[in-house]
Order: sequence, then C-alpha cells, then structure tokens
Amino acid sequence: MSQHPIEPADAVARLATINFARSDMNDVLATVVTLARDAVKPATEVSITLMSDGKGSTAAFTGSLAMALDEQQYGRGYGPCLDACDSGEVLSVGDATAEHRWPAFTARAVELGVLSSLSVPLPIQDAVTGALNLYAVTPHAFDDEAAQAATTFAEHAAVAVANARSYESTATLIERMRRAARTRSRIDQAKGILIGRHGMSGEVALDVLILGARESDRRLSDVAAVLLAAAQPGTISPADADVVAVIDALCGR
Repeated sequence: MSQHPIEPADAVARLATINFARSDMNDVLATVVTLARDAVKPATEVSITLMSDGKGSTAAFTGSLAMALDEQQYGRGYGPCLDACDSGEVLSVGDATAEHRWPAFTARAVELGVLSSLSVPLPIQDAVTGALNLYAVTPHAFDDEAAQAATTFAEHAAVAVANARSYESTATLIERMRRAARTRSRIDQAKGILIGRHGMSGEVALDVLILGARESDRRLSDVAAVLLAAAQPGTISPADADVVAVIDALCGR
C-alpha cells in the first residue's frame, strides 16, 4: 500500500468516523494500521497483534516486513510486541544492531533491513489484549514525539478495536481481559520486588525481567510468576530456582 502522510490528529479524527455497523473486524483493523503508518511519519510498516489464550497473532498489517517480524516473535514466544502486550508498557528498539534484549528478533530485523521498532499496548478497559507495532528501516526512527503520537493514536485505536470486537461473545471478551489484567498485575508485582530489593527504576526492572525471560527461554509473564512464587515461604522447583538465579545474576551486573 502506498503511504499518504497525514497529521496524527487527523488520523485520530478518522478513527471516530468508522461506521461499525457497516464495517467488519478486518476492515476496522486494516483502517487502524494504515492510519497509524501514515500518521507516525517514521513508520515504514505497521501491524496489530491481538492476544488469545496467551498466544499472539497478527490481525492486520501494512506489508510483508511487519508480518515477518511479528511471526518471528510468535514462533519464539517472545519479542517486543508480545512483551508490550504482557507488560502494558511501550517498548522500543532504537538500533537493532545494538539491541540485546531480543537477540533473535533483532537478528531477523537486521536481515530484513528493519533497524528500529516501537510496540505500543492497546489498552482495552484496563486490560492489554494487543499491541500496535511500528517498524522503520532507519535506526532511532521513533523519537519522543513519534512515540507520543503513536501512544495517543493507540489509545483511540483501542476504542475502535473494542467496538469492532463487541460483536464477539461478551463472556469471551471479558475473560480475555481478565487474563490480560492478571498477567499485567503479576509483572507489576515482580517489578516491585526488584525495585524494593535493588533500588532500581521501574524501567530497569522491566528490562531485567525481559532479559531473564530470554535467557530462561520463558515468557515474560511466566518469569514474573516465578519471581512472585519465590518471594513466598515454601519451596520452588529446580527449574524455577534456575530462573531466580538468572534474575539475581542480571541484577548483580
């Protein structure tokens, strides 16, 4: 699809004009990614990840690069878009050639000529059930202004996605949101443990959890759950003890 740059405020306004009675879910999602790509100027390609039963899938994308990089993360079970979904925080890759949190993802990104990315959670009724993923072929493409524009757009896009999904079973949607809320709560509590023990910032604590997940080959939410379990009286499995040891080692670096 060709790109036609527009102002972020205009993109948000266009979201408000979507007629959900006449648009199916695919149409709405296609509109969202196209507007995001055109409004956040550095973005080369954009996709939307939606979570279901703990697994991500690309619901819409503007080009093959975005799809390839999304699928690389799904195959591994982790990556910036999945971790953004789990943590509810904006995650960026400034320079894929120097990024160390997601080595498999960044290796594939460099191979495809993508040097920076931005993954912004889609907050739906206090639960994160997806992420807006923006990819660029230049390093450090997403400065603070671009990140703010993407975040603001994502907040409005989440409303559009929620409205489009209102045709699904209400019970199914509620359960998905509950699961997402539980996941985010675990990660926030695990960050709190690291902050309290080591006096680090919330951002550094999240990086430690992400790196721990990579080195343990587990999902971010699973590592958070292990850290919470280890903070309680009792015993944990040898495999979980290994995860705790990895986190401790990272905190000591």
